[in-house]
Formats: sequence, structure tokens, C-alpha cells
Amino acid sequence: MLESNPKKQLVIIGGAEDKDGDSQILREFVRRAGGTKAIIVIMTAATELPREVGENYIRVFERLGAENVRIIDTETRDDASSSTALQAIDKATGIFFTGGDQARITSILKDTEIDAAIHKRYGEGAVIAGTSAGAAVMPDKMIVEGDSQTNPRIETVEMGPGMGFLPGVVIDQHFSQRGRLGRLISALVLEPAVLGFGIDENTAMVVTDNQIEVIGEGAVTIVDESDATYNNVGEILKDEPLAICGAKLHILPHGFKFDLKTRQPILNNGSVANVSVGVS
Repeated sequence: MLESNPKKQLVIIGGAEDKDGDSQILREFVRRAGGTKAIIVIMTAATELPREVGENYIRVFERLGAENVRIIDTETRDDASSSTALQAIDKATGIFFTGGDQARITSILKDTEIDAAIHKRYGEGAVIAGTSAGAAVMPDKMIVEGDSQTNPRIETVEMGPGMGFLPGVVIDQHFSQRGRLGRLISALVLEPAVLGFGIDENTAMVVTDNQIEVIGEGAVTIVDESDATYNNVGEILKDEPLAICGAKLHILPHGFKFDLKTRQPILNNGSVANVSVGVS
């Protein structure tokens, strides 16, 4: 049963989450989705190996106690109006997007009946989760692809429409492992968003209404451009380096929180951190 006044909950995972040990992140998803009473659907649109990937997650979720788990495999947009799939989503308390290619998720699902059904369940309290590509699609504008381990440049990143569960932000995944700070900053400058989130592997940001909590073994890097004093995007060619001054940088490990409304970190003792490091 979902709450009468449901919270909107997202579990956004940086990829390569632990599936064989304590599975802290996937465990938290199952718990929030209803524990042993959870009804979970696994969305495999991102992967070209839907059965293999989906069955791996079924194994994990069942090991954690969720007995009602099924795969929804949508290979084409025609599949996104399947009555069987829509009925499964309508009953789901947890909806999980696997990794793969984020462009496949949006090209197959965006603006379809399944898309509408998932957003409806999200508004009613179902927990939406995604890992890797499944994390990238959470904003309304997503990183489709881009260079890693590079300085910020306009050509560094390609943007496209996301699924819109967490609008007004940009999200990148496999963050510190692949050196993606440059492309996250590039994406922020190019899009009308002021907050960028870079999520490390085996790490997640759990969003409950307007508050984020970090769980896992890595960190979430937050770039806040809301008070930036300057960027040179209107003055350069696309292969020339970007400059940005006055932005804020927060790096939050397990247990730390972040308020999306005030754009302030919350320390693990509950106090608000007012000091941040400038990036220029």
C-alpha cells in the first residue's frame, strides 16, 4: 500500500552498485518500495541484453526479500503501449531502470503510455530508481554522451531530453572513476540548470521530496552555478576551453544530505553547512 500523502522518492545510482554482498543501495531501494511486500518492475530499455540483465536484478531483489519482481522489456516504441506492461506498472511500488545506453530509454519510452504510467505511479508514491544510464535519464535534460577526463569545453558533451523525474538539474554517473567533472560543468553551462550532480560508482543519491541523502562507498559531487559570476560561453568557439567563476563545489559522502530548495548541504550531525569552495 502507498501512503495517502505520498512522498516522491528517487534512488539515483552512479553505476556498478554492489549486487553480491550487503547490497546496501539495492537494499535501500527494496526497503523504500515496501520491503518483503514490494512489487518491483525492472525496466530494461537501456540494455541490449534485457533478459540477462533483468534476471540478475530479479536474483538480487528476491534475495533481499522482494517476492513480486518482474521484467518489462521494451525493445521498440510499440512495446511501450503493452497492456500487460501498463498493468504491471499500475501495481508497482518500485520501478527500476537498468544501465546500458540512456538514449535507448528516451527513444523507446519518452512520451509513451508507459512513460505516463510511470510518472503517475511516481506521483502516487512508487519509488523510481535507476543505475548508470538509468540515473542519467532522471532530469528533464540529460547527458547523452560526452568526453571524460577533459577540461570543460562546449564540444565535450551532447545533451538531450531526459525522463523528467528530477527537473532543473544535470546528473552524471561513474563520476570520479571516469573523471567526469569537466563534462558535468560543460553540461551545466550549456543547459538552463544551476545544480549538477556527479555520482560515484556504488553510490546513490536518495531523493525524498526536496532533500537528498547520500548512501554508498563513494561520494556525490555537487556543482552549484546559481551564484556564478561569470562564464565565457558566449565568447568562445566550441573547441575552446570554458571558463566559469564563482560556482560552488560540494563533495558529500555517505550520510550527508543536501536541500534542493535552499541549495545547502546538511552535515551528518544535522547542521547546515554554509561554507563551500569556489570553483573558477
